[in-house]
Amino acid sequence: MRWWDIEPVLGLEAELFPEDAWSAEMFWSELAGARGPRPSRRYVVAEGPDGRLVGYGGLGVSGDSGDVMTIGVTEDHQGTGLGARLLSELLAAAAGFGCREVLLEVRVDNERAQRLYTGFGFAPVGVRRGYYQPGGHDALVMRRELEPTEEKKEEDG
Repeated sequence: MRWWDIEPVLGLEAELFPEDAWSAEMFWSELAGARGPRPSRRYVVAEGPDGRLVGYGGLGVSGDSGDVMTIGVTEDHQGTGLGARLLSELLAAAAGFGCREVLLEVRVDNERAQRLYTGFGFAPVGVRRGYYQPGGHDALVMRRELEPTEEKKEEDG
């Protein structure tokens, strides 16, 4: 994801998450962490054959822990495996950052996403009451352990 993707991402964000869509400022802030000498973020987009944005995802890293910050897929591309490909890319990035675990929050009523995450080895670890604002929806917190990549193992000694 680059700065020129923010406007189309915002359109999809408003469509998918009308009550709690991220603002442009939130995306700008996240993208700022994806560049420079010590990046701590990885954001990706997916485009259809016509060049239209059809999905996006983001990962934040702190120490050896990663957080799937967001994943969104257009309604007409849901169920095609695009969400799984985006999640795979984020998990690969987390491993590349040397993360030993990845966490995420998902609305408790989003069973489709929960099935995707469970299929990737995420397990529920708790609930954050009223997490999604302003609607006050609860979030299920899920966690997956990761093995460090071979490059990271060599760096660590």
